[in-house]
Amino acid sequence: MDFTRDESQDAVAEVVVSLLERESARDIALWPTLADSGLLSVALPEKFGGDGMGLLEVSALLTELATDAVQVPALATLGFGVLPLVAAGIPDALAEQVFPAVAVGAVITAALHEIGAPFTVQPETSAVSDGTVVRVTGRKVAVPYAETARWILVPTDNGIAVVPGDAAGLTRTANPTSDGVPEFSLALDNVEIPAEHLLPGGLADLHRFALAGIGSVADGLLKGVIALTAEHLRTRQQFGRPLAEFQAVAQQIADVYVVSRTLHAAAASANWALAQSIDGAATNNPEHAERTDDDLDVLAYTVAAELPAAMQKCHHLHGGLGVDITHPLHRYYSQAKDIARWLGGESFRLDRLGARCSSN
Repeated sequence: MDFTRDESQDAVAEVVVSLLERESARDIALWPTLADSGLLSVALPEKFGGDGMGLLEVSALLTELATDAVQVPALATLGFGVLPLVAAGIPDALAEQVFPAVAVGAVITAALHEIGAPFTVQPETSAVSDGTVVRVTGRKVAVPYAETARWILVPTDNGIAVVPGDAAGLTRTANPTSDGVPEFSLALDNVEIPAEHLLPGGLADLHRFALAGIGSVADGLLKGVIALTAEHLRTRQQFGRPLAEFQAVAQQIADVYVVSRTLHAAAASANWALAQSIDGAATNNPEHAERTDDDLDVLAYTVAAELPAAMQKCHHLHGGLGVDITHPLHRYYSQAKDIARWLGGESFRLDRLGARCSSN
């Protein structure tokens, strides 16, 4: 195995870095620029005007955006939306609606969680077929960008429903978040969609892509916050000396660096394993499938357990600056808290990992 980025991944990362050097926006105001740059087309099939790239290029994109703590719907649109839809092989009629729209800035998201059930594997939301239509009924929570999403992927007891964001019978209730990104609870009351918009199966792959994307974002957030904190420690002085020269301070930032490298290894391994499955290198290989899910569960636990604690340590090293919401640290810390919450938290992820270990 070789986790080194190839030319296409490097090219995507370089475009992101170049764009962020030119643009000052780090929130939704940057989204149209991302669309204009062609970055949203990276994972779209070539037959629909995309670049035909895949998970690893999307991973590079998400990591570089997170390194600057950019708050845009890239994770939701590409990680929760485009990649699962491409893998599911959606009908051309639906693809012709979705993929070209994404290229020009349409947002996709996924309703991964139900009440008390993060990343639910047995959705209680129902999808009932009635001739040429399917009626979807249920409740979802913690759905990012649901208000602006053109389409929402809704796991049901009968497959994944691709629900238009403006569908009749769909009600949104805003939820508070740490980072201010819009997030909603959804109530679906007999929401009608065409029968071909219900994709059979696909829930496991949706979860895999979502976990891989979250891991890539976490990797970038920790990489970025270390650079930010190291610069603060290098330039901030106390008692006439840079903070970095104090032994206790140096030990703490070194601990965060170790966590960062661990998280990077977990993210790279899980994304690589999942990409091998998609590309066919490990098709019909049960051992590789098991290894991929192992790596993703390890990644999810590492993010939920280690990322918030590392952010807290960087917050402490910044002192009083860390509580100023106009300081860049706030964007890293708040995003880390929200993605750890999306994962269900440390205890939930440890239980999932423990169940996987005990079943082997």
